[in-house]
Formats: sequence, C-alpha cells, structure tokens
Amino acid sequence: MRLDQQPSIDGFIPRRCTPSARPTTEGSRGLQPSVEGAQGFTRPGSASEGEAAHNALKPEQHHGLSRADIDQSLGDIHEQEKHDKKARKYKLSKKKLIKRIIIALLVLGLLIGGYVGVKILIASGNIFKGDLLGLVQAAPLRTDDNGRSNILVFGTSEDSDAHNANGGQGAPYLTDSMMVVSIDQEKKDAYMISIPRDMYVDFDGEACTSGYSGRINEVYQCFSNFGEDEAAGTAKLREKAGEVVGMDIQYTTQVNYTVVEDVVDAVGGISVVIESDDERGIYDPNFDWQCNFQCNLVRYENGPTGTIDGERALALARARNASGGYGLGGGNFDREQYQQKILKAIREKAASTGTLTNLGKVTSLVDALGDNLRTNFETKEIRTLMDLGNNIPSEQIVSINLTDADPEVYTGINVGGGQLLTPTSGNFDYTSISNYIKQQISSDPVVREQAQLGVYNGSGVAGAANDLAQKLGDEGFTVASGAVGNAPDGDYAAYEVYDLTGSKSATKERLESLYAITAKTTAPPVNVVGIDFVIIIGPQPAQTTQ
Repeated sequence: MRLDQQPSIDGFIPRRCTPSARPTTEGSRGLQPSVEGAQGFTRPGSASEGEAAHNALKPEQHHGLSRADIDQSLGDIHEQEKHDKKARKYKLSKKKLIKRIIIALLVLGLLIGGYVGVKILIASGNIFKGDLLGLVQAAPLRTDDNGRSNILVFGTSEDSDAHNANGGQGAPYLTDSMMVVSIDQEKKDAYMISIPRDMYVDFDGEACTSGYSGRINEVYQCFSNFGEDEAAGTAKLREKAGEVVGMDIQYTTQVNYTVVEDVVDAVGGISVVIESDDERGIYDPNFDWQCNFQCNLVRYENGPTGTIDGERALALARARNASGGYGLGGGNFDREQYQQKILKAIREKAASTGTLTNLGKVTSLVDALGDNLRTNFETKEIRTLMDLGNNIPSEQIVSINLTDADPEVYTGINVGGGQLLTPTSGNFDYTSISNYIKQQISSDPVVREQAQLGVYNGSGVAGAANDLAQKLGDEGFTVASGAVGNAPDGDYAAYEVYDLTGSKSATKERLESLYAITAKTTAPPVNVVGIDFVIIIGPQPAQTTQ
C-alpha cells in the first residue's frame, strides 16, 4: 500500500514525529517508506515542494501516530470548520446588511420626521391649536355663510426696542397694520383688504385711552390691557374688524417685526414692484438712523425692487411719507398697499421655491414663527393652508383698495382734535364699506354692479316696502340707505321698476326676470337722488281678489 493510501485513524492523518519518539520494533504500526517514496510526500497544507523535500522522511524515521499528530489534526479540523462557518455567515450577512441598511434609513427618516414634528409641536404651543396627530390631517377651513374663510392678520411691535422704550406701554400694542384675507377653498381665490388704522369705531362701553370711541388700532391695546390678555384683545379686534368689512371672521393671526424679518429671510428674500406717482420712486429715511443715514433701507426706483431681505422688507412695510422723503404721499394708505404686496410676494416665493416641502426651510420657518406669531388655526388645518398657498394662482390673489371706491366709502372727520375716518354711510355704520367689498369679491354680476335701489310702498299694506327691501338684499341686490319709504297715492301694478341709468344691464335683467315685467325708463313717481332703480310694490293679487 502506497504512503498516500495509508489508512487514517478516525479521520486523522498520520504525522511524522521526532526521531526519539519512533518505534524500534518491526511489529510496530509505524511507517516504513523508502527514501524514494518519501521524496514526493508533502504534508497537507505545506508551502512548497522544496519544503516537502526538506522534510522528507528517512527510512529509519518511520513512526506511529502520536498525541501531537491528533492535536494537530483536531486543530486543522477546527480551523476548517471556522472557515466554513465564516463562509456561510458571509453569504447570509450580505442579505442582512442590505436589510439593516434599509432599516437604518427608515429609522433615520423617522428620527428626522420626529425632529421636525417635535419642532412644529413645540412651535404649535404658541402658534397652532391641536396636537401633533393633527398634522397628518387636511381638515377644511371654517367658512362663513358665503363659503369663504376670513382671516384677520394684524401686527404689533412689542419686540421693537424703540417701541418698548417706555416700559412696553402704548405703541407696542397699537395695531397700525390690519388686513383681512378672504379665501374661497373651492374656487381657489383670495382677496386682501387693508383696514385703515384711523377708522372710527365704538368701544362698546369700554373706557380706553382715547375715551369710549376712537381709532380701531387702539382696540387690541385696550381690550388686551396692554398685552396682558392676548385672547381678549384678539377677540375684540376680530369683532370690530368684522363690523367694518361686513364679514364673519373665523381666524386671526398676530405677527410682530421679527416674524416679518425672519419669514422673508427664510424664503430667501422677496421682490416687490414699486408704483409711485413720483418719477423718482419712493424714499423714506425714517429707518436709517441706526446706520448713520447711509443704508437707505427704503429707497427704490419705480419698478421691481430686486431681491430684498427681511430688514428691508420690514422697513418697506412700515414706510409712510417721512420728513425728507418722497413718493409716499398717501401715508398710511401707501403703507397698506405695500404690506399687501409684501404678503403676496412671500407667498409667491415660498410656492416657487418649494419652501413648504424642504426640510431645512420648513425648520427655519418654524423657528422663525414659534415665539413671535399667534393664531387660532388648528394643526389639522395646516396641510390645507399649505395646499391653498401652493395652488391658488397669483392672478387670483386680488388686493381691494378702499381708496379706489367710487363713490367714496369713507371720509375724514375731526374727533377730539384728531383726524379720523368714518364711513360715508354714517358714524359706526359701515354699510358703504361692506357693500363695496361685497361688490369686489362677488362673482355675481348683479352684486358687482352694486346698483343702488330705492323701494317704495304703493300697496297700502304697512311694512310692505321694508319686507321687499329685505328680500332684495337676500337676493344680492343693494338697497340704498334711507331709500325705503311710501310711494304717493296712485294706481300701481303689483311691481313697477324704473331704470334711471340705463347702464346697469345685469341688474335690470335680473329685476325684469324676477317680476316678469319690462323696466320703465320714464320718471318715477318719487323724487330720488343717487338711485339707479326705483321699485314700487303695488297691490298684490291676493289683495285685489278680496
């Protein structure tokens, strides 16, 4: 039997031992290879033929299986098993590695999402009502009877060092900036209406700084007790603003100087269009004292401003006909228009740059708003607000300027030596303002024409004219203030309509259709001024058959 065919003991391969350990009897079970046979024998795992030759067994070095041989073989088997085990583990580890990477990425995503969620939740303690679970919802906004969601945005300056120079009393809590944003979620449109800070309002029995009536910008200061009770001040201002614009206001948002600066910076700056009747543009040096009148924070030519940062945007929002300046002759009215421009520019920049879907930018906005903005929006309405901000086309965001109304909707009066504004329909009667706003917002051509109707009773039934005027108002018509009364005695049809202008075709057609008549163009039997249509209600069919 050849050397390489010798049997092993329980799988152990015989190994040579040292000369001192070899058996000396022929009966031993040792190995007796010839020199030639040993020359080609190489131990498993040997490095080379040279080593095999060097280690070749001599004839007299035959020996039996020693303890060292067994230990060596056991070690080899153990090493082989370890190698095989590692190979199996390697194959499995590739699949596990991929799985673990995916899990790690998911965990990282959850951590990042949780971080943003926590930041929003922390901020929402000051900003939004509700809890973190509301963020996954998209609840529709509350609406008025016309299906519109109305938001009062107003500004205070309690974070201004200049306004807090007297211990925080007075100026920091005067709301010189007030704007109502009216949104239709279905039609995807929005209107912005600025409320003049000098609008004359009644304080409803409360004795404020200026008395029991005064400027609307004093309402928040008075009813919040100089910022001590924000909720009470906000509720009263929402009520008074609603009276002025003739709307049910569901939401309020209070901002300060920091909000304007930080939000503009968070979206990467904005650009607005300067429109002045001064060929030089606009200039207001009132904000340059802090830079030794070298920075020109509000100095622009007519046309686009180029990108401006938060500091310059805030200065523009506050600018108004300062001494030494030009191009802002409208004072507060100009300021209101640029505030609307800034709000619209922020929305457009945020939508165009995808701010609301960018983690870093969202975080910046949350940080900016958290300590400086107050609102009664709920967390479950945030996604709806984001969608509306992204999806309302720019051309569907319309500014309503009360100074453009023709005829005028308010006029100046002197109260206690101060110049205030009061509606042309009378002190504390805001019908002229609310009708104009209704006209601008409505898609109904009759409402937009705002034809002034006079309603007169020729039926002989007491209250018939008042009842008809109420019905017409419900139908969207505008009945002029003080234009409801009795018609002279005469023989009248059930309804007679007199068209005194010939230019309000939508109203004429609607009235003709409503009463199945043809409008008359002759003079009515009553003397009127500023009326477009005269309507006389005569005896009704039920009366004539009695």
